[in-house]
Amino acid sequence: MTFVKGPVTVRTPASSANLGPGFDALGLALTLYDEITAEVLDEPGLEIEVSGEGARDVPRTSDHLVVTAMTATFDLLGERPPGLRLECANAIPHGRGLGSSAAAIVGGIVLARALVEGSDARLDDRAAFQLAVDLEGHPDNVAAAMFGGLTIAWIDGAAAEVQRLDTSVQVTAFVPSEAVSTEKARGLLPETVPHRDAAVNAGRAALLVAALTVAPERLIWATEDRIHQTYRADAMPESYKLLRQLRVEGIPTIISGAGPTVLSFARGVADRVPQGWSVLELDVDTEGARTL
Repeated sequence: MTFVKGPVTVRTPASSANLGPGFDALGLALTLYDEITAEVLDEPGLEIEVSGEGARDVPRTSDHLVVTAMTATFDLLGERPPGLRLECANAIPHGRGLGSSAAAIVGGIVLARALVEGSDARLDDRAAFQLAVDLEGHPDNVAAAMFGGLTIAWIDGAAAEVQRLDTSVQVTAFVPSEAVSTEKARGLLPETVPHRDAAVNAGRAALLVAALTVAPERLIWATEDRIHQTYRADAMPESYKLLRQLRVEGIPTIISGAGPTVLSFARGVADRVPQGWSVLELDVDTEGARTL
């Protein structure tokens, strides 16, 4: 196996999963990016530099999520490089429901593949997506991060599948200062939900696909959720309060992923931001992870 000489850079978008009713299935890539640059070293060793989001918290060891994804990719391709230098410039907030872990995993896979000459033939996008799902544990965020646009992702047995669609919706993200872990948010979900609520969500998820592609006037109805957002309210009371406020005003709004970011399918709503929160006005990324 031959490694590419010189550094390679990959840009990976943020993503919002669930989008209200599409729990663990729907994802949307957003125009907020992490950029990671890696170079194979001739001598053994691992050098990691991190700037931006998470710079004070993420490890500078093989436990770094990008390195974990790169290592899994190299192993799948058949050989690890002697040494590696990695630079991460992070813009995606950590622990806010905007797909930072998916961006790290997908970015690491795409970056490792780009560092190996001729690897596209051995690890195509479908295989790379499967590896990303295996590492992340669920397909919604990694599908959007890898392919861009609006994605519907599911697992058939052990195989990860995805359908990508185009959408031009604009969003405003309200990002609180405090994080909520995905594990904590998932731990609040019940083992079962009422059949009536499941039926409503199935209909709303189907309507949401139509609303995001051909019928945006349906978004306020299409973003209704009954199976996860309310159960997580205690972990993010201010997010849930903002969600309800905006929906009462007729603005299609959801909790992004596991939260606590609140995402509105609208512009011109930045004045609703609570004190201490950040506002990001974003478009849909159409390319997914790619080398620069």
